Amino acid sequence: MNDPAPAELDYNWPTCCGCGRQLFESELGRTSCRLCQDRADQALRQLPGPDGLYALLATRLAPGQSGDSVVVSASRTAPLPLRLEPLNLMARGGVVTILQAWQTDWHEQLGWRHPRWTGGLQQQCDEAVKALRINLEWAASSHPAFGDFTQEVTSLVRQCERQITGERKERPISVACHCGAILRITVSTPGKRCGGCDTQYDRGEVLDLPLANRAAA
Repeated sequence: MNDPAPAELDYNWPTCCGCGRQLFESELGRTSCRLCQDRADQALRQLPGPDGLYALLATRLAPGQSGDSVVVSASRTAPLPLRLEPLNLMARGGVVTILQAWQTDWHEQLGWRHPRWTGGLQQQCDEAVKALRINLEWAASSHPAFGDFTQEVTSLVRQCERQITGERKERPISVACHCGAILRITVSTPGKRCGGCDTQYDRGEVLDLPLANRAAA
């Protein structure tokens, strides 16, 4: 069982670089908390394989195909014109490229050789996810940008899910920091740092902030 949060300690107590909450005593020495590590792992596990989110994007290429619409087999060529949103996620520069960029970064941090990938984009996606999950414990414990990694991977998953289910993009809302600065968040925001006073809010704290005045927002 995790140690209780050090609520009575001062603001110099180490915090998670992902969500901003204070680390448990059992997490001291890590850059990120285990909750953020688990969130990143859960997001990664949804992407690979023939039934994963990346493969399912191919079933949403034809216009009008989202949510409960008729699904086109991934083995067939979708009729033109294609939907650009799922296509961009599938193509170079999308999901696979982002995963490979992080894998390369981790190799450089560890002093390893540049990773190599084989096969098509689906196979490369599967390889990158496997490598990232193998090294996830190290990254969550030592990588200074693990919070950025978690946010980027969970954002990719949400983008894929929206294309597959037809769910609308989350609407951002404006909340007010105690210093008066305006923060733009969504209901899925894991945490936020105020650019005005540098206060770091975790997920619960940022969602508890008052809504900003409409004129100020």
